Amino acid sequence: MTALIYLLAAAAEIGGCFAFWAWLRLGKSAWWALPGTALLVLFALLLTRVEASAAGRAFAAYGGVYIAASVAWLWLVEHRTPDRWDLIGAVVCLVGAAIILFGPRAG
Repeated sequence: MTALIYLLAAAAEIGGCFAFWAWLRLGKSAWWALPGTALLVLFALLLTRVEASAAGRAFAAYGGVYIAASVAWLWLVEHRTPDRWDLIGAVVCLVGAAIILFGPRAG
């Protein structure tokens, strides 16, 4: 369930941020800020649903998922092929997220 929540959160955050990017960098209507804001609120709400003992741990692990999802966005939405460094970096970040989430904890 955590993986699904992280994927949904990443989609919401990237979509929300892209809406502001479209408005401020691509010359789209200011109305793009409305769904952008709603998506960013959804992102924040989704992160509160992650099973973690501390918010900082949940957020740190999410960072790896966010980076990998951003590389996927680059490819699927912006139609730019990630290079090997994008892919290697994303894998390293996902490994880091897994270590944070699933590493053994004392007591």
